[in-house]
Amino acid sequence: MSRWHHRPVWWSWLASVLAVITLGFGLATVPASASPSLPMLPRDPGAMVGQVGPQIVNINTKFGFNNAIGAGTGIVIDPGGVVLTNNHVISAATDISAFDVGNGQTYAVDVIGYDRTADVAVLQLRGAGGLASAAIGGGVGVGEPVTALGNAGGQGGTPSAVGGRVLALNQTVSATDTLTGADERLGGLIQADTAIRPGDSGGPLVNNAGQVVGMNTAASDSYKMSGGQGFSIPIGRAMGVAGAIRGGAGSNTVHIGPTAFLGLGVAENGGAGARIARVVNTGPGAGTGIAPGDTIIAVDNVPINGPTAMTDVMVPHHPGDTITLRWRAQDGEHSAPVTLGEGPPA
Repeated sequence: MSRWHHRPVWWSWLASVLAVITLGFGLATVPASASPSLPMLPRDPGAMVGQVGPQIVNINTKFGFNNAIGAGTGIVIDPGGVVLTNNHVISAATDISAFDVGNGQTYAVDVIGYDRTADVAVLQLRGAGGLASAAIGGGVGVGEPVTALGNAGGQGGTPSAVGGRVLALNQTVSATDTLTGADERLGGLIQADTAIRPGDSGGPLVNNAGQVVGMNTAASDSYKMSGGQGFSIPIGRAMGVAGAIRGGAGSNTVHIGPTAFLGLGVAENGGAGARIARVVNTGPGAGTGIAPGDTIIAVDNVPINGPTAMTDVMVPHHPGDTITLRWRAQDGEHSAPVTLGEGPPA
């Protein structure tokens, strides 16, 4: 996903790539169809766009709190308009729409659910039907030719396509969301030498048969990675998470349905609670009198030792739920009930 209009730094995801050596177990293997003397080559990108492009949507997002916009990609996994994408593509968006490359129509979008720790989200295109859906493939091996497709640069229209090869498996990316302050780590990623760019996030990584083998996770203003941008979530893992979401299986990390909105941005505080970095004036939290610099120490009597704990405790909640917020300010401790509103994905 890409963010325009000088999106504030606290929205950014700061990420560093941790080198992980792939160890045996049949994972780091060259496909049987590849020959060391005559390796397979990636298919022509133009031909791949013709085959896979109709199974892709361009995702456009708006952020009402700072008048920013963003863009990403989604994979159609059901003809009825169900789309798979990265959670960070839609995270904090107050409005989401999708352009279906196959039929040229633009749809309003509802979020079915998301798993922020897996960076997977499932969307429903309102009123969609009969869409071309992706062919889901299996695993890949090191050296296998692949093509990454997506909405590079947020340009919209016909998808971009870049060919390359799988470089490594089981790679790990560590990231911090500086809006919520939560730390995340994505493991088991596919690394390829495809030049994934902002806007490609959520798009498909496909094999030479046009089957989706991964979901691209690209660097952007909101999700920064060092060491290259060619990382993808294996499609089997992403579809497993999507299946749980579609089945309504909420958990401590999986949120189903509309997001509960508190309207507070938090940061680290040395393990002693979550420090308030920003208060959205129109958000539910603002009505308590909490202010930047104050520290949240508990939610519903659950101790908060940092931003990640704050994010975790909010995942199961929905709009209309009432929580009890306890915080520490310069004049002492305070406690107040807060009825959560409906807001952007966390």
